Amino acid sequence: MELKKTPKADLENKKGLFLEIGLIVAIAFCILMFSYSQSEKVYETMTTGTVTVEEEIVEITRQDTKPPEPVKQSVTVMSDILDIVKDDTKITTEFDFSSEFSEDAVIEIEAPKGVEEEAVVEEDAPFLKVEQMPSFRGGDLNDFRNWVSSRLRYPKIAAENGVQGKVILQFVVERDGTLSHIEVLNSPDRSLSEEAVRVVESSPKWTPGKQRGSAVRVKYTLPVDFQLN
Repeated sequence: MELKKTPKADLENKKGLFLEIGLIVAIAFCILMFSYSQSEKVYETMTTGTVTVEEEIVEITRQDTKPPEPVKQSVTVMSDILDIVKDDTKITTEFDFSSEFSEDAVIEIEAPKGVEEEAVVEEDAPFLKVEQMPSFRGGDLNDFRNWVSSRLRYPKIAAENGVQGKVILQFVVERDGTLSHIEVLNSPDRSLSEEAVRVVESSPKWTPGKQRGSAVRVKYTLPVDFQLN
């Protein structure tokens, strides 16, 4: 039996219709895709970096500390026994001074060392004026000055340079009559002072001065003249 198709069931006739529908759908889909705007998203990337800090390492030294030594404490024990008495009891104390102090006891008082030394220094200090002044061969200071002048030898250097003047000397007449502590107080030239000292040192002994009948030290000041003729 032969099958036959009806004209309505034949799809060839609708082929053009289906093609138009497909084109419309494709065009609509393209328009929709172009009209869609995709939002841009910004992503920030943070880079974490490591910072290295250099630190100086200081070595810590510890001193060896010795423990403190234990302190020894000494406790004194009183051997005497204290007698506790009542307030009404009378206490009598006897002191015997007879053994320490007696009528025949001699009390010695020592002077301080400084006072004793000062007294010795004052006694040994030379006088400027005493009851009996020293004498030179029965004369006074002027006689000694003439004796010195007669024995002076004018220094050659001072004579050549025309140096002249007065030399002031100071000396002490000791208790035995000798001269000591010869000093130059003033001089126009060294050669003149040396010559004056030389002559005074060669002086013979004096008769010492006396104060209250005892020989004492006496200080003198002597001018010596140097004059060119």
